[in-house]
Amino acid sequence: MLAAIGHALMMSFAMTWEILWALILGFGLSAIIQAVVSKEEMSRLLPDDSARTVTVACGLGAASSSCSYAAVALARSMFRRGANFTAAMAFQFASTNLVVELGILLALLMGWQFTLAEFTGGPLMIAIMVLLFKAFLTPRIVEAARQQADKGIQGHMEGHAAMDMSIHEGTIWQRMFSSKGRTAISHFFVMDWVMIWIDLGGGLLIAGALAAWVPQHFWQAFFLQGHPILSKLWGPLVGPIVAIVSFVCSIGNVPLAAVLWNGGISFGGVIAFIFADLIVLPILDIYRKYYGLKIGAFLLAIFYAAMSAAALVVEFVFQILHLIPQERKAQIVEGTIRWNYTTILNIVFLALASVLVIRFFRTGGPAMMRMMSGPGHHGEHHA
Repeated sequence: MLAAIGHALMMSFAMTWEILWALILGFGLSAIIQAVVSKEEMSRLLPDDSARTVTVACGLGAASSSCSYAAVALARSMFRRGANFTAAMAFQFASTNLVVELGILLALLMGWQFTLAEFTGGPLMIAIMVLLFKAFLTPRIVEAARQQADKGIQGHMEGHAAMDMSIHEGTIWQRMFSSKGRTAISHFFVMDWVMIWIDLGGGLLIAGALAAWVPQHFWQAFFLQGHPILSKLWGPLVGPIVAIVSFVCSIGNVPLAAVLWNGGISFGGVIAFIFADLIVLPILDIYRKYYGLKIGAFLLAIFYAAMSAAALVVEFVFQILHLIPQERKAQIVEGTIRWNYTTILNIVFLALASVLVIRFFRTGGPAMMRMMSGPGHHGEHHA
């Protein structure tokens, strides 16, 4: 028993070491964007559900880069400040599915084809969601959602959603390298890590346990690997369901996606699984709190349909273009930590992260974190 637990923990640690530098890079870029663009500016840019506005929402979401919980909280915050509901949902999807760190991790662990599929299927999924909203989202539903949202019921990450330390004066470069800018970047960087570590750590632990304990033949049977056509249809349908019950969200689902791919899930099933970080059980409960039970169920139905449909299209398009990897050898672990480019990059980026963390502690970061996590947090924090 202890040997099995040790094996799973070692697998989890090896996964963490493999992706560490990419996480630091992604969160660093995210912190810079959050420091130079305010949430009020974002909301003003999302007045309707036109193609132009939805495109802007996707760009802002991809730049803001959030964990699933923070993305949902940010979307509600923007909706309450006047952003269009559909545009806010597009922002929410882009901020977890079209972000730099996700693409890097997919390329590292699974291959560039998965990164291409993510950034091809993500906009397609958002487009399908927008079309479904145009067909089924009525003004009455939006008004009911707004009334519930305006109650301000707490879910997760409201403090992060309300925090605005962005710098408004000067050019982007001046904002980045000013004293206030460097402080804001350090605060956003640490806050993003604080809000993601449970999801990421949980994902790595679950992926390590599944990789170590679940035999390949179970996954092969579950994903209908012996039935080429059925498995391609089954994967995009069951991928989001696996995500819902696994509780793994945001970047934490990439290691588990690698385990599922090695186990036999279809290419489209992997993409659907990764898309589904915004319908895991804890987040479905947050939708209920934010927008009401009926609208939460409505969002689940729309999101699931968009995720599965987009992943199915990706499956068949990539098959036609011969872009689906023929071998199932996702690099979950290297076995041992070696002196290679991964180790060098980890050392360099850990040094950069330590600079940001030290500045966070020297500029009142812990006090602000306590304020954000306290009950009944309201208002904004300005640098």
